[in-house]
Amino acid sequence: MKFVTYEIEHKRRLGVINRDGTWIYPLRSLDMDYKTMQELIEGISESEKQLLEYVSGQDPYKIKGAVPAEEAILLAPIPHPVQDVICLGINYMAHAEESARYKKEAFGGERPFAVYFSKRVSEATGTGAEIPSHKELVQDLDYEAELAVIIGKDAKNVPVSEVKNYIFGYTVINDVSARTLQARHKQWYFGKGLDGFTPMGPWITTADEVAFPPALAISSKVNGELRQHSNTSLLMTGIAEIIEELSSGINLLPGTIIATGTPAGVGMGFDPPNFSKSGDVVECSIEGIGTMCTTVRCKRPER
Repeated sequence: MKFVTYEIEHKRRLGVINRDGTWIYPLRSLDMDYKTMQELIEGISESEKQLLEYVSGQDPYKIKGAVPAEEAILLAPIPHPVQDVICLGINYMAHAEESARYKKEAFGGERPFAVYFSKRVSEATGTGAEIPSHKELVQDLDYEAELAVIIGKDAKNVPVSEVKNYIFGYTVINDVSARTLQARHKQWYFGKGLDGFTPMGPWITTADEVAFPPALAISSKVNGELRQHSNTSLLMTGIAEIIEELSSGINLLPGTIIATGTPAGVGMGFDPPNFSKSGDVVECSIEGIGTMCTTVRCKRPER
């Protein structure tokens, strides 16, 4: 299933995408009174999941309040995460190599430990929204397509063999980055946490739809030009190992978002670097999950 947070007639709703991806069925029409995706993640029952799975295959004209997906504004599935997003840095070997080239550092080919950092999210934005350029602060705006994992229940001391049972679903994140700010401040919090730097979506694909561990094509395009193209099977630290390690010392709460890192092909990896400019359209796609499309500085299109 695919759960979505959307806006229609200036009202925010939760819905499920029908099986061919063209319609949204509102949860409230099925007497599910979840106000936010966070509430849904924390409270949805197995019987409700089964009902929604059945309903998603029904004719849209039989579902009260169903709307064509193209007529709705798709918001970030979790617009206001309860905590900062946990991120993995340098988690694809080819990206580690291009990062070292950009920094003019020697690269020995070894990454024995995961690199973790947090990404400040005042409000995550959805597909079709804008990425603010912050031109007063940023001269080197960059994109990073990433697979994000969403935790479905309290996860503490979870062994690798049990990790898949703690995952609610997956979504796409563009880990927008200001490279000079990253380098200047050493820690990445400011350079990756500016307002508007967390496009997320277009929805959450539930874990039962994705074989574990995920081996999915991941890519990004800028103005239609393919920039990144890889597979999530190439994560240096896999999802099971990430969650096992983090949960050994942190209670990962329902709704926790973990962005698993980006492959090679980001703007700083080009020679010379090819950073995002005003008007650039950035598409981040993951097989079986969806495509996030955002435009640098441009206003959200009217619908």
